[in-house]
Formats: sequence, structure tokens, C-alpha cells
Amino acid sequence: MITLLAAASACASTTCFAETIYVSNERGDSVSVIDAATLKPLETWKIGARPRGIVLSRDGRFLFICVGNDHAVQMIDRSTGKVVADLPSGEDPEQLFPSRDGKLLFVANEDNAALTAIDIATRSVAFQIPVGKEPEGVAQSPDGQSLVVTSEDGNEVSWIDLPSRKVIATIDTELRPRHVEFTADGKQLWIAAETGGVVQIVDTASHAIIETLHFAPPGVKDYQVLPCGIRFTPDGKTAVVALGRANMVALVDVATRKVRAYVPVGKRVWHLAISADGTRAYTANGVSDDVTVVDLGTARPVGTIAAGAGPWGVAIAP
Repeated sequence: MITLLAAASACASTTCFAETIYVSNERGDSVSVIDAATLKPLETWKIGARPRGIVLSRDGRFLFICVGNDHAVQMIDRSTGKVVADLPSGEDPEQLFPSRDGKLLFVANEDNAALTAIDIATRSVAFQIPVGKEPEGVAQSPDGQSLVVTSEDGNEVSWIDLPSRKVIATIDTELRPRHVEFTADGKQLWIAAETGGVVQIVDTASHAIIETLHFAPPGVKDYQVLPCGIRFTPDGKTAVVALGRANMVALVDVATRKVRAYVPVGKRVWHLAISADGTRAYTANGVSDDVTVVDLGTARPVGTIAAGAGPWGVAIAP
């Protein structure tokens, strides 16, 4: 089912019309496939148990999805929707990041406090690096030299030098860091501290926290503000932050680090993705079992699309 709220839901460019949205459904053990032009569900693919992190391969051919209860990353052929491999990921993979060169998958293993690097070509483990307890968020720097991994239980972020495969710094954060995202120029790292209710910004040269962003959406109690997913618009000017049980996303001006708008979305928003032309965000709403379409220009929700049970992650493909 789809609910369109305004004519503004139409795409602003041909790029958007051509896109496909993929949503991992944590409780449904499935992936919802949605057409971005019509905002209609196309298919539902049954996959492994408890899918969460979902990313597109660098060549666009495959989806990689963490299936935590199966302790694997499933490799799905986009053209068929079929699982072509169960990649060895370590215990309880939660989030993952495809390396900048497309050769490796970096996976955070929640249960065994490790970062696992998977060689995609050989479908084998390339290496593992111990990190803090209950790792979840993971990202590689734009220059490819560094990797960061959050520790939910340890309230810290491990900074890994990839050439040496060693942790070279540990950054203390507010409570329960869930997600990390580099700015496109690599000068900042944004950390979503869920229980802390904040996003912290790190200067990547010094590894120092330079600012902490607080959120005050209208009519929302402080304990409901649980930041999780963060994505930057393609022009780098806006950060879209999922605020969990606040049932809103915050649009943050990156230059001033000020919230310019709060946009209501579905219940318990986890993660999101942004269209290639930067006009829309799509949010995975884990309790209302749907996806909200947000017009970033007008800062308004313009559509709601039914998904599976417990939407968690979103990926977009051209």
C-alpha cells in the first residue's frame, strides 16, 4: 500500500525516476523492493534471519545484507533477488561498509567485538581486528586509509589505520554510539550516540570531538530522541539524522551545525538513504512497518510506503 501526500512526491530529476529502493526488514526476514518513480512496492525477497545492515556493491550488481541470527552476510544478485553466497562475517554482524576500491566488505561483529574484512572475490575472511564491545557502526574514510568502528557497550569509537591494520586511537563518546559517517572531504566524522541523544562531530586530523549536537523536536520528550542513522546530501550541505522514537528526522546545516528543520516520519526510525539527486530521503520505520518519503527541499513528508515487518536499513540503486 502507498499513501501519497502531495504532488511534490514526483521526482525532480530523471536520476530519481530510475532508482530502486531496498529495505531490510529485521522482523520480517525479508527485503522490500520499491520503485522510486512510482513509490510502489515491486517485490519482497525472503532472506536470512534478522537482516539489518544493507549496502550496495560498488559496481551496483549486488546487495550485501547482514543477517545477524545466521552470523553471515548474504550476497544478493539484484537482477534475480537470489542469494548467491553466504559470506563468513563473524558473530552477529550488524552494519557493514563496502571498501572504497570495491574489493572488501568491512563488517562490525556485535557478539565477538571484532571488525571483519571479507574478500568479496574469494568470499573469504581477509582479516579481523579486535575492537570495543558490541561494535555496530562502521565507515571507511574517503581517502581509504582509516576505518572507524563504534562500540555500543564501551561508549567509544575505535580508529583503525588500514595499512597497518592496527587501532591507533580510541575516542570516548556519549552513551551507545550506533552509527558513524564521514563528511565527503574526510575532515569530519559524525557519530550518532543513541542513548546519549546527541550527534558528536570529530575532527579527523586530531581525533578530537569538536562539537556535540543536541536535538529538541517540538512535542517530543528528551528520552524519545535516539539518534541512529546519518546521511549527507550529495552536495554535502545537509545532514539528515534519524531520531529513533522521536519519530522524526532532523535536517542539519553542515556548515553552521544548526538544525534547520524537523520532519515527522513513521514510528521508530532507524536508518535512511538519500536519492542521488539529493531531493529526497527515504526512512526505515521499525515500528510502523513502513518507509517515509521526505522532500528535502520543502522539509515535508510526501509519501508513506508499506514495507515488511521491522524496517531497519535502506539502500538505493540507480
